Amino acid sequence: MIELRARTLVFDIDGTLCFDGRTIDERILAAIGACERVGHRVVFASARPVRDLLPVLGGAFPAAMLIGGNGSLVSVDSRVRARAAFDPTTLGALMDAVGRYEATYLADGPWDYAYTGPVDHPIRGRVDQDGLASMVDMAELPEVVKFLVVGASDMAALAEAGRGLGMTVNHHLDEAIIDFAPGSTTKWEALGELGITEYAAFGNDINDLDLLRNAERAVRVGSHPGLDEVAHVTVAADPEAVAAEISLLAEATESEVPA
Repeated sequence: MIELRARTLVFDIDGTLCFDGRTIDERILAAIGACERVGHRVVFASARPVRDLLPVLGGAFPAAMLIGGNGSLVSVDSRVRARAAFDPTTLGALMDAVGRYEATYLADGPWDYAYTGPVDHPIRGRVDQDGLASMVDMAELPEVVKFLVVGASDMAALAEAGRGLGMTVNHHLDEAIIDFAPGSTTKWEALGELGITEYAAFGNDINDLDLLRNAERAVRVGSHPGLDEVAHVTVAADPEAVAAEISLLAEATESEVPA
């Protein structure tokens, strides 16, 4: 039987709960709902901005806290705010590197976005699925909270340039994209700012490393080798397997309640 002190569950979205870029399987939604009913607080923490989390959740779990942009955005009680943004000097230096390596990108503000990549890039289908925002020139964004490179002449060199500027850089080799976040911004850092220190977490990728490392129970979905040393449990990247693992937490909590 699982023993868990934490009463907060934190879920990554893509590759953890969502496997088609657009929806979450009903079995997973039902399992999370069961956890909520027995008293767990639910948090969704994603690389997506909050704008792009909402269509995937489809109105489910309206009380949940949302962390977007790998920690640069938070939404509490449906109020979205930026908690980290690129300072103008650092962003200017990044844009110099973008020009040097002929990069194309998706830049997110607190709500609207700028995009210069190809129209048929896979990431484009995940951006603003419900038409909630506007695509604008980057200069029109009040601040930039997340910067995703979707193509460049030398991706590895561009990633290293970002690290040299003190950014958090996740180079996703399997998707051929680079995710830049301001400073040391992470999902775990955002949780701490929200006052959440004890939690169980589900994640699948290297941007979930700190989230899982600091969890009371860390569930890796799939087999990313970068999470080998932090995962307590590994489950297949399959809706049925993920739903079953989430259900265990609801059952464990329910069994603690006196009859």
